[in-house]
Amino acid sequence: MKVLLTARGDNLDAKMDERFGRADYFIVYDTDTNEFEAIKNPYINDQGGVGISVAKFVLQKGVDAVVSGSYGPNALDVLRTGDLKLYRTKGGSVKENIELLKEGKLEIFNT
Repeated sequence: MKVLLTARGDNLDAKMDERFGRADYFIVYDTDTNEFEAIKNPYINDQGGVGISVAKFVLQKGVDAVVSGSYGPNALDVLRTGDLKLYRTKGGSVKENIELLKEGKLEIFNT
């Protein structure tokens, strides 16, 4: 499974970023191979429509799930057009959230 996590840094020890659209980095992690890619948020400095832009970016990445703290309503509208699961982070590091996801201990975002 490929999962995208919002992060404050470019590695697995980075703290999770609670913000979806304004996250500093996106970590795309493959739970089958344990490989990851860190991507600096290309939309972080945009004036408006950031959530929508990031949601479209996420869909283009072909991930199966997203882990973040909060999702704006416009971003949610776009994300829900894809067949992916949305999870709410419990804080901590990217690595900790990956383990929680694998163990089925992350809360599914239903709002």
